[in-house]
Amino acid sequence: MHGMTVTRAVHFATSGGGHRRMRSGPMPEPKVEDRERVPRVARLIALAIRIDGLIASGAIRDQAEAAHVGHVTRARMTQILNLLHLAPDIQLAVMNLPPTTHGRDPIVERHLRPIAAEVDWRRQREMWTTCLGGDEADQLG
Repeated sequence: MHGMTVTRAVHFATSGGGHRRMRSGPMPEPKVEDRERVPRVARLIALAIRIDGLIASGAIRDQAEAAHVGHVTRARMTQILNLLHLAPDIQLAVMNLPPTTHGRDPIVERHLRPIAAEVDWRRQREMWTTCLGGDEADQLG
Protein backbone atom coordinates (compact mmCIF):
# COMPACT_ATOMS: atom_id res chain seq x y z
CA MET A 1 0.00 0.00 0.00
CA HIS A 2 1.14 3.47 -0.85
CA GLY A 3 0.68 6.47 1.42
CA MET A 4 -2.01 8.93 0.49
CA THR A 5 -2.27 12.59 1.50
CA VAL A 6 -5.65 14.24 1.82
CA THR A 7 -5.80 18.01 2.05
CA ARG A 8 -8.92 19.49 3.54
CA ALA A 9 -9.88 22.83 5.07
CA VAL A 10 -10.86 22.54 8.73
CA HIS A 11 -11.41 24.84 11.66
CA PHE A 12 -12.07 24.42 15.35
CA ALA A 13 -15.31 25.58 16.92
CA THR A 14 -16.60 25.54 20.47
CA SER A 15 -19.79 23.58 20.93
CA GLY A 16 -22.60 24.52 23.29
CA GLY A 17 -20.99 22.50 26.07
CA GLY A 18 -17.71 24.38 25.72
CA HIS A 19 -15.90 21.53 23.97
CA ARG A 20 -13.69 22.33 21.00
CA ARG A 21 -14.60 20.31 17.93
CA MET A 22 -12.97 20.08 14.55
CA ARG A 23 -15.31 21.19 11.75
CA SER A 24 -14.83 20.74 8.04
CA GLY A 25 -14.66 23.74 5.75
CA PRO A 26 -13.07 27.15 6.10
CA MET A 27 -13.39 29.26 9.21
CA PRO A 28 -16.71 31.16 9.14
CA GLU A 29 -16.75 34.96 9.12
CA PRO A 30 -16.45 36.37 12.62
CA LYS A 31 -19.68 37.35 14.32
CA VAL A 32 -20.38 41.06 14.65
CA GLU A 33 -19.61 40.90 18.37
CA ASP A 34 -16.14 39.47 17.56
CA ARG A 35 -15.15 42.36 15.28
CA GLU A 36 -13.80 45.71 16.33
CA ARG A 37 -16.49 48.01 17.63
CA VAL A 38 -16.59 51.57 18.84
CA PRO A 39 -16.96 51.60 22.63
CA ARG A 40 -20.52 52.26 23.73
CA VAL A 41 -19.57 55.33 25.77
CA ALA A 42 -18.09 56.93 22.65
CA ARG A 43 -21.34 56.32 20.77
CA LEU A 44 -23.34 57.74 23.70
CA ILE A 45 -21.32 60.97 23.75
CA ALA A 46 -21.79 61.32 20.00
CA LEU A 47 -25.52 60.78 20.51
CA ALA A 48 -25.62 63.38 23.30
CA ILE A 49 -23.89 65.92 21.06
CA ARG A 50 -26.35 65.18 18.25
CA ILE A 51 -29.40 65.48 20.52
CA ASP A 52 -28.08 68.72 22.02
CA GLY A 53 -27.68 70.10 18.49
CA LEU A 54 -31.22 69.07 17.56
CA ILE A 55 -32.60 70.82 20.64
CA ALA A 56 -30.50 73.94 19.99
CA SER A 57 -31.68 74.11 16.37
CA GLY A 58 -35.32 73.70 17.35
CA ALA A 59 -35.71 70.42 15.48
CA ILE A 60 -36.62 68.84 18.83
CA ARG A 61 -38.38 70.94 21.47
CA ASP A 62 -36.65 69.63 24.61
CA GLN A 63 -35.22 66.62 26.42
CA ALA A 64 -38.68 65.19 27.01
CA GLU A 65 -39.40 65.16 23.28
CA ALA A 66 -35.96 63.68 22.60
CA ALA A 67 -36.74 60.89 25.08
CA HIS A 68 -40.09 60.26 23.41
CA VAL A 69 -38.58 60.19 19.90
CA GLY A 70 -35.71 58.00 21.10
CA HIS A 71 -38.02 55.56 22.90
CA VAL A 72 -36.21 55.98 26.22
CA THR A 73 -37.32 57.34 29.57
CA ARG A 74 -36.70 60.96 30.51
CA ALA A 75 -34.32 59.73 33.20
CA ARG A 76 -32.28 57.81 30.62
CA MET A 77 -32.18 60.84 28.33
CA THR A 78 -30.89 62.89 31.26
CA GLN A 79 -28.14 60.31 31.87
CA ILE A 80 -27.09 60.47 28.22
CA LEU A 81 -27.12 64.28 28.04
CA ASN A 82 -25.24 64.57 31.35
CA LEU A 83 -22.20 63.22 29.48
CA LEU A 84 -22.02 66.70 27.92
CA HIS A 85 -20.96 67.97 31.37
CA LEU A 86 -17.62 66.25 30.92
CA ALA A 87 -14.70 68.56 30.14
CA PRO A 88 -14.29 68.86 26.34
CA ASP A 89 -10.90 67.12 26.38
CA ILE A 90 -12.38 64.19 28.29
CA GLN A 91 -15.27 63.97 25.80
CA LEU A 92 -12.71 63.90 23.00
CA ALA A 93 -10.62 61.25 24.79
CA VAL A 94 -13.71 59.07 25.27
CA MET A 95 -14.70 59.45 21.63
CA ASN A 96 -11.14 58.44 20.65
CA LEU A 97 -10.96 55.34 22.83
CA PRO A 98 -9.53 52.43 20.85
CA PRO A 99 -12.04 49.99 19.37
CA THR A 100 -13.04 47.03 21.50
CA THR A 101 -11.99 43.83 19.77
CA HIS A 102 -13.36 41.28 22.23
CA GLY A 103 -15.11 41.15 25.54
CA ARG A 104 -16.47 44.12 27.41
CA ASP A 105 -15.55 47.75 26.92
CA PRO A 106 -12.89 48.80 29.47
CA ILE A 107 -14.61 52.14 30.16
CA VAL A 108 -18.37 52.11 30.64
CA GLU A 109 -20.92 54.84 31.25
CA ARG A 110 -21.17 53.94 34.93
CA HIS A 111 -17.51 55.02 35.27
CA LEU A 112 -18.23 58.40 33.66
CA ARG A 113 -21.33 59.41 35.64
CA PRO A 114 -19.50 60.56 38.80
CA ILE A 115 -16.94 62.38 36.66
CA ALA A 116 -19.67 64.23 34.74
CA ALA A 117 -21.35 65.14 38.04
CA GLU A 118 -18.20 66.98 39.16
CA VAL A 119 -18.40 70.66 38.13
CA ASP A 120 -14.67 71.39 38.42
CA TRP A 121 -12.96 70.32 35.18
CA ARG A 122 -9.59 70.07 36.95
CA ARG A 123 -11.11 67.56 39.40
CA GLN A 124 -12.80 65.78 36.46
CA ARG A 125 -9.38 65.31 34.86
CA GLU A 126 -8.02 63.82 38.09
CA MET A 127 -10.98 61.43 38.24
CA TRP A 128 -10.51 60.55 34.55
CA THR A 129 -6.83 59.78 35.21
CA THR A 130 -7.86 57.44 38.01
CA CYS A 131 -10.50 55.83 35.78
CA LEU A 132 -7.87 55.13 33.12
CA GLY A 133 -5.38 53.84 35.61
CA GLY A 134 -2.93 56.71 35.30
CA ASP A 135 -0.71 56.99 32.24
CA GLU A 136 -3.15 57.58 29.37
CA ALA A 137 -4.76 60.61 30.99
CA ASP A 138 -1.39 62.38 31.29
CA GLN A 139 -1.84 63.29 27.63
CA LEU A 140 -4.90 65.40 28.52
CA GLY A 141 -4.40 69.11 29.21
